[in-house]
Amino acid sequence: QVQLVESGGGLVQAGGSLRLSCAASANALSINLAGWYRQAPGKQRELVAVITSGGSTNYADSVKGRFTISRDKAKNTVYLQMNSLKPEDTGVYYCNVVGVLGALKNYWGQGTQVTVSS
Repeated sequence: QVQLVESGGGLVQAGGSLRLSCAASANALSINLAGWYRQAPGKQRELVAVITSGGSTNYADSVKGRFTISRDKAKNTVYLQMNSLKPEDTGVYYCNVVGVLGALKNYWGQGTQVTVSS
């Protein structure tokens, strides 16, 4: 059973930075696609950023130029560097991985809280 362990959330002032990490528990998991989603109170979960196995990335318009998604294949870890944070970035951030470990499956992390104060 693969688990995604997230870390790096917290409380930060507007304009500050945080880096989220998402580590897959099984090194043998072959990651096809990884992404970060977020859910603000009372709102639907939304896609923030994705990265493919080839390293191509895509971002929500609201975070372009401020957030960077990356991955360390050797550590099977995905990162989200968040700069110039705004209060509207507040929410629970979830890591999502589509990968193969015997079969193709979709995995979710437990979520990490990011709070940006004004």
